[in-house]
Amino acid sequence: MILKKPKFWDKEKSVISIILYPFTFIVLIILMLKKKLVKAKKFNIPIICIGNIYIGGTGKTPTSIYVGNELKKLNRKPVILRKFYRNHDDEHSLIKKYHEDLILANNREEGIITAQKKNFDSVILDDGFQDYTINKDLNIICFNHNQLIGNGMILPSGPLRESLSSLKRADIVLINGDRDVKFEDKILKINKKIEIFYSHYTPVNIFEFKNKKLMAIAGIGNPENFFQLLEKNNLQIEKKIIYPDHYNFRKKEFEDIVRNAEDKNYQIVMTEKDYLRIKNLNLNLKNIGFLKVSLKLDDKEKFLNRIKELYDKNN
Repeated sequence: MILKKPKFWDKEKSVISIILYPFTFIVLIILMLKKKLVKAKKFNIPIICIGNIYIGGTGKTPTSIYVGNELKKLNRKPVILRKFYRNHDDEHSLIKKYHEDLILANNREEGIITAQKKNFDSVILDDGFQDYTINKDLNIICFNHNQLIGNGMILPSGPLRESLSSLKRADIVLINGDRDVKFEDKILKINKKIEIFYSHYTPVNIFEFKNKKLMAIAGIGNPENFFQLLEKNNLQIEKKIIYPDHYNFRKKEFEDIVRNAEDKNYQIVMTEKDYLRIKNLNLNLKNIGFLKVSLKLDDKEKFLNRIKELYDKNN
């Protein structure tokens, strides 16, 4: 989905969100029917779902890559599975760059069967919490501290794919950012057995952008998170440009951006996901860079031990 997030999604309930509620009510009915009518299929391979309820920008793909790579270090053979969307090439490229083992499928059941045939020993679903046709062995739900649940309303009145009560089906909540005790309490009231962990993005190549005037470009679910990360590391942003998530840049359009940056002596900095989308435009990339980040988890061993338990159950 190509989406530029409405600002009212992250504010208190607004007039617009109330006007849109009849459409939200339809979404709620569809969700309820799906849950009642669909039967989840069990597979003979551990299924780890990295999902969300807040649409976009919660760090599902970086977390999927992280989990996959950590399992490889333990001599496991996991594969990341994504449902195929034509305009999500950026995320496909990002996964292949850092993990390699990726299956794209028109439906997830087909992808899991393919994983079994190729002798992978576990499947990491990058997205899929709302796919009720598959029985997951572990549900990890991602949030970003900057947004959490926004205005708390379901699409299109708000940014949620499901209500917070859907965390009854979750095993782990992973929050990217600072600790939030109030939000933790809210989660634990819904599911007292859930485990809550925190993650952080650490810039790897911040030195490339120090003491430079930056034009920061973001075409991701929550672009402000990218800008805040730059500012938190004392980088000087002169201009911000926001595009919808998975935006397909055109060559002429980006050449104009590059010329504008050169005229003002700005260095262009992008997310790595955005950078992967412009690499095939045959541009001069001299003045264009991306911020490379590393995902770090607090209580890493405890988090990984929770995942390792799946293999013991399946042996």
